[in-house]
Amino acid sequence: RPVPTPWQWRQRAAACSSTMALSMGSASVRLAVTAKESRIGKRPVPVPKGVDVSLSGQHLKVKGKNDTLERTFPDGVRLAVEDDTIVVTRADDSRKARAQHGLARTLADNMVVGVSEGWKKELQLVGVGYRAAIEGRTLVMNLGYSHPVRMEPPEGVTAACDGNTNVIITGANKEVVGNFAAVCRSKRPPEPYKGKGVRYKDEHVQRKEGKSGR
Repeated sequence: RPVPTPWQWRQRAAACSSTMALSMGSASVRLAVTAKESRIGKRPVPVPKGVDVSLSGQHLKVKGKNDTLERTFPDGVRLAVEDDTIVVTRADDSRKARAQHGLARTLADNMVVGVSEGWKKELQLVGVGYRAAIEGRTLVMNLGYSHPVRMEPPEGVTAACDGNTNVIITGANKEVVGNFAAVCRSKRPPEPYKGKGVRYKDEHVQRKEGKSGR
């Protein structure tokens, strides 16, 4: 396959450019392509019954049966409460605003779902002698070390055990729930030969074949 020449590279770069300059004598006309709106960001966030939403500038506060969450959104997006929905729009067409549009909508939706339904992460302990228990609020895991691993859930997060090898972590803040579950998993990640360790309930552990003896 022939290697493109520098002239061909310049032609391809000019064809892929989003803007074109047309010279007309001393005048120049610049054609710009308008960026499309994010498919995720343009969808309104439904607010179910029993959830109170208050908006003060860029600060969003959501209160429900599970908890109360607050977040200050960046200046690249604009939020509005309309007919039991939260509408997220871009403040302008800058690259930063386009990048934040879909993320801001997802964060607002996570807050509403968290205070109304809650978030959950489930862990499984795989290995001989591996077990978990709850002492007060503390999660105690025996993971093959000379000492038990004690994990104190952060505020707003609850840990429970379903049997000796299943851990259920629940809370209203999706980020905090996911982070605490990841920290618990990091205490003994699943190894690829026997699969021993702490894994997510729906996690697939890629296995390796051990060395065969002669």
